[in-house]
Amino acid sequence: MDTMTLWHITGWEFAALAGAALLVGFSKTAVSGANTVSLAIFAAVLPARASTGVLLPILIAGDVLAVLTYRRHAHWPTLWRLFPAVAAGVVCGTLFLVWADDGTVRTSIGAILLMMAAVTVWRRRAAEREADPDAVTTRSGRLKARSYGVLGGFTTMVANAGGPVMSMYLLSAGFRKLGFLGTSAFFFLIVNTSKVPFSAGLGLIDGSSLLLDAALVLFVVPGALLGTWAVGRINQRLFEQLVIAATVVGGLQLLLR
Repeated sequence: MDTMTLWHITGWEFAALAGAALLVGFSKTAVSGANTVSLAIFAAVLPARASTGVLLPILIAGDVLAVLTYRRHAHWPTLWRLFPAVAAGVVCGTLFLVWADDGTVRTSIGAILLMMAAVTVWRRRAAEREADPDAVTTRSGRLKARSYGVLGGFTTMVANAGGPVMSMYLLSAGFRKLGFLGTSAFFFLIVNTSKVPFSAGLGLIDGSSLLLDAALVLFVVPGALLGTWAVGRINQRLFEQLVIAATVVGGLQLLLR
């Protein structure tokens, strides 16, 4: 694996990665989807493919903190309906990584993120939002869950970019702020943990990447605490606007790099 150890990174590069790790913690407990900025920073400092393996344990640490914070607010019927489709997406993403180069990965994920943001904005302007997350039990709800699930599994496998896709799905399903955060926390803890064997098998996680993770994971905690403090001060409308804006920024960053 072409990665970098702690000693091969300059002080400025480590500071950038530390800031990105702090943002991961913030995004997991406040504005989901904002960690696409972290993804872009990691890909800029480290080799693009290697960066996904370094970032994955950082994301899992953030997921653990989010679950501890919002565990009472998860909506499990939604999670159970998503997991089979996500598993299919992860398998597709693994196969995609076998042959895809960095440029293909970035372009594909960036386009998907922008498409999801556009669809979500259109849906929210065209019709009233569903007030009850149980709307996923309808036929159209199940189809939507499967579609977003496959896309989420694919994007999270190839670029750790499943957050914005799931954010768009949860917003379109009518989740309020705490239900949104609790459901996404459990979702990504389970999905990201299940990705570890795939990433290790592809050579994206090794001793060097874990050494760097050990130095960076400490910065996730203050980010998560900051997010927990901030989320209670963000109203629902602003929360949704920030999630969509973070998705658009992340998609543009991937396309323009």
